[in-house]
Amino acid sequence: TSKHLTKVISIYLKKKQVSTQSSSFYFFTVKIRLYLLAGYSRVNPNVTSSEVIWGVSLLLADQSDAFVSYLVTAGKDITLVAKVDSSSLTRKPAMKWLKGKWLDLVSKAGKHLQFKESYDRNTKIYTYEMSIIKVVDGDAGGYRCEVTSKDKCDSCTFEVSRVAERKTSPEVKGRRVTSSKSICRSLILSLFYVLRKGKKPEEPKEEVDVWEILKAAKPCDYEKIAFQYGITDLRGMLKMLKKMKGETKKSDVFLSKLDPAYSVDHGKRIQLTVEVADPNATIQWLKNGQEIKPSAKYVFENVGNKRTLTINKCNLSDDAAYECVVGEEKSSTEVFVKEPPVTITKLLDDVHTVEGEKVVFEVEVSEEGASVKWMKDGDELNRETAGSKYRFKKDGKKHILIINEATREDIGTYYVFTSGGESKAELEVEEKELEVLQSIADLTLKAAEQAVFKCEVSDEKVTGKWFKDGVEVEASDRIKISHIGRTHKLTIDDVKPSDAGDYTFVPDGYALSLSAKLNFLEIKIDYIPRQDPPKIHLDASGSGNKNVITVVAGNKLRFDVEVTGEPAPTVCWSKGEQVRTAAGDSHHSPLPRSIPRQVLSLLVVCEAEGRVRVETRKTLSSFVIDGAERADEGLYTISVNNPAGEDKAEIFVRIVDVPNPPENVKCTSVGEDSATVTWEPPSFDGGNSSSTLFIILQRLKKTGSARWTKLNFDVYEATTYEAKKMIEGVLYEMRVFAVNGIGISQPSVSSKPFMPIAPTGEPTHLLVDDVTDTTCALKWRPPEKIGAGGIDGYIIEYCKEGTNEEPVAKNQYRVKGLPVGEKMLFRVVAVNVAGRSPPATLSQAVTIREIMGQTIFSHTGHFADGIKCLIKSAGKPRPVVTWFKDDVLLEDKSVGIRTSEVDTILFIRSAERTHSGKYTLSVQIENVSDSADIHIQVVEKPGPPINVVVTDVWGFNAALEWKPPKDDGNCEIIGYTIQKSDKKTEEWFTIYEHNRRPSCTVSDLVMGNEYSFRVFSENICGLSEVPGISKNTAVITKTDLLFKSPPFQEKDMSSSPKFTAPLLDRSVIAGYTVAISCAVRGNPKPKIIWMKNNMTIEGDPKFLMQNNQGVLTLNIRKPSLFDGGRYSCKAVNEFGEDSVECKLEVRVPQEKGDQVKK
Repeated sequence: TSKHLTKVISIYLKKKQVSTQSSSFYFFTVKIRLYLLAGYSRVNPNVTSSEVIWGVSLLLADQSDAFVSYLVTAGKDITLVAKVDSSSLTRKPAMKWLKGKWLDLVSKAGKHLQFKESYDRNTKIYTYEMSIIKVVDGDAGGYRCEVTSKDKCDSCTFEVSRVAERKTSPEVKGRRVTSSKSICRSLILSLFYVLRKGKKPEEPKEEVDVWEILKAAKPCDYEKIAFQYGITDLRGMLKMLKKMKGETKKSDVFLSKLDPAYSVDHGKRIQLTVEVADPNATIQWLKNGQEIKPSAKYVFENVGNKRTLTINKCNLSDDAAYECVVGEEKSSTEVFVKEPPVTITKLLDDVHTVEGEKVVFEVEVSEEGASVKWMKDGDELNRETAGSKYRFKKDGKKHILIINEATREDIGTYYVFTSGGESKAELEVEEKELEVLQSIADLTLKAAEQAVFKCEVSDEKVTGKWFKDGVEVEASDRIKISHIGRTHKLTIDDVKPSDAGDYTFVPDGYALSLSAKLNFLEIKIDYIPRQDPPKIHLDASGSGNKNVITVVAGNKLRFDVEVTGEPAPTVCWSKGEQVRTAAGDSHHSPLPRSIPRQVLSLLVVCEAEGRVRVETRKTLSSFVIDGAERADEGLYTISVNNPAGEDKAEIFVRIVDVPNPPENVKCTSVGEDSATVTWEPPSFDGGNSSSTLFIILQRLKKTGSARWTKLNFDVYEATTYEAKKMIEGVLYEMRVFAVNGIGISQPSVSSKPFMPIAPTGEPTHLLVDDVTDTTCALKWRPPEKIGAGGIDGYIIEYCKEGTNEEPVAKNQYRVKGLPVGEKMLFRVVAVNVAGRSPPATLSQAVTIREIMGQTIFSHTGHFADGIKCLIKSAGKPRPVVTWFKDDVLLEDKSVGIRTSEVDTILFIRSAERTHSGKYTLSVQIENVSDSADIHIQVVEKPGPPINVVVTDVWGFNAALEWKPPKDDGNCEIIGYTIQKSDKKTEEWFTIYEHNRRPSCTVSDLVMGNEYSFRVFSENICGLSEVPGISKNTAVITKTDLLFKSPPFQEKDMSSSPKFTAPLLDRSVIAGYTVAISCAVRGNPKPKIIWMKNNMTIEGDPKFLMQNNQGVLTLNIRKPSLFDGGRYSCKAVNEFGEDSVECKLEVRVPQEKGDQVKK
């Protein structure tokens, strides 16, 4: 009871001189919260079932902990069962099985380690089981199971030791006791052992620190010490001893280093702390060799000599190697992020089915994307080994195993394993029974009839055999055996008396048979000849209506007519005066009188080979026309007769063909780029007058060319067509095709050649040249647009009656015989082949009277060394001409004037600048006057620029400035020309031409030379005669020379990734860490992607990826069978990618017992 237990613990603590108050122990209650059910009965058969269930949980410092030790014989199985009461919990608790400090055993699930969980809804107790199959040396050590639910947590620690003999009694393994909690654990275990044996508890022996003994001992004594103190994991002991010895080395920099390893749950926080000797020392934190920068995730703290790295919200990417570097010394550790195990939320269901059906096993896990393992009776099922029989599917959290067409071989137990649980289901497959859907029936038949035995079964794949009176039926020409789907059929044609008997169908592979009997009925009939009148089986036969058959010319016509009658009637086909007959027996009656005299029999060989013939087969008469022609069209009559009567029918055969070509194609009108074509419909429309005629037009661009161009792509219905986009002045021909439902006709006869052409434009610049009392002279210019037809002449018309009948070839004409004093309107029309052009009309009426006309001026000026102005004038009578200069009467003798009846000339033989000015010409007729102004400007070359000065000199450059010339030559200065000359050669070289500004900058001067400059001014007459020379010179002084080295050009080392060392296939033993390596080069540094079975490895703490100067290493911590497969490494940069792959095989070590059996 709790009282006895509390009393025993208190006595024990007093004996050990440990105060309950000083050790902070408060025993509030002793309550069984966690049960551990071990398969202890396998180790000690004397233990009863009531002694197997034990477990004590104590509330020690607000945390429960219990410790149990088990000794297991090598090669035996042990099962640990933990039961959790969830009556006070709001959600399902999470169970973890751990070995040592951090190793999660769920990830090692397989044949050796198996996990199972169940739930009792009545008691609300979860049961978790862990089974170790065939215990080996590596299974020895400390274990822990943890139960968590939100903020509540409980745990239990136990230890498993391996012994060689069964009779060895369990004892607690020697441990170093460092706290009162450990004392309590030993006491509890001793108490349980004494209670079970009924003996007094022995006093605990003084414990020995084995690690201190090992550190002081020689390496040759390690095995002896391990055997003495019960240590079975020698490999783990040596690793731990090596780490402990490494930690004993003193460091001048670190007072305390990092632990060898840390473990943290996914999403939790972890702190890495070191203590340095120098409080002012600068440290550097590294992760996988890369420096860590402070951030919200990584927080650095410096308190005195302590340096702390805090990692918030740990995830799988934080599972790495960390280093704290101070100067040249460093402290290293590894952080392991534990991922929560994947549990099964929906278990498998047992399946009971029949052969051939599809089986679906479905399981649901706690996380999406989790990996599961399917097994059948201990054999793994995967995509490589399953073949086409098994299919695996994933749908979110659901994992599905599909078995196509289940057979008896698929019977068994199917398992699914995850990292946190397992589930199993049984599959039972029964044989599928064959059902008879339709049985065969007895038959009673007469001679020459057909016997059909038919049956239908449920499975269409079932085959079978037919038997007659116990003998298998063989297929022949008369006996046919068929199997279509689920139906099996036996057909016997032309039944004979020998076919009578018992027929049986036996399905293959089934103890089943279907039987039926065939009875033969023999009937004797006396033959009495009968007579039936003949009958023609046609629609509307004998009614007098015509049956119309339409045939395309050239095709074959075959018209089959069924004829009945007894005896066989004589068939006669007729058209006009031609008759084709098919005679029966010789005793038939003669042909009717209505049949013409020309008769051809089908029995004649030549008739059967003709183009138009009649063929007869039993009760069928066929009328055949090979290659139908238009002449074959008409009304055909078929008549049949025998001694019992006669019958007749009429058929009209219509022959349709392509139409004849259109007729009378001609061009009715033309335009500048168009023409209108007309034609007449074809004389024969193809035999179908109701069908619409469609016309296709084509054109030929040049007469004599063989190329025709289609004008319309859609059929045309009318008989008039306007062709557009033609070329003016080119001869064309047209032809037309007719179209009906049968096809296209032959082309029509080509039209006569014609040419698209258009009238000219209207004449231009029509004006009156002279008017008298009876005549009027007109002038005009040719039209702007003449075209390819040219101009035949002009027609002049006026408002009064009359016109010139013949075209006028010239561009002027005097109209005579006009009434004096009348106002007349005139117009001129150009004429060519295409017709009349639009008229050119005078804007005002012309009075027919000789009057004094107003003077009309036109002038032409010629400028050279002298000036000559020719000015034409017109007017009646002759005008008086007067010249003025600057509004003053011109009296300069150097200016000559000459006047005639039609013009006046002003000329200056030697022009000077004084002759520049405004000249006015005034003409006067009686009291009517007119004037015109002429501006004359005499120009010459300009003078030189003034004040040319070198204003600045720098480097190899010099700046020049000057002022415009005083004399610009009576016109604008349009630019300057600059030249340079050095004192050595005194040769002038042009630097700039047409420089508009009065300044410039001269570049590229030679160092050490002295330069002079000169500038020419320029106007429309040219350059000035004399240049303006600079008043000073530009001296380019020498400077210190500096050597400028050529710029360094960095060589482009960019390249695509290339693996220099490939991955090699490996075969390793499960549980031992393995590393696969390769080497790659590339610039820029490529991105490395590791993949397993073509799936990227990301965020898995089991895998550690390293990159050291292009040497890539993938470390796999303690691989299991699930880690086998094809591993590949891909390197990618902006210039390309490369990849290598290898195969990793993980083997399970063979045990000694198995080897002995083998």
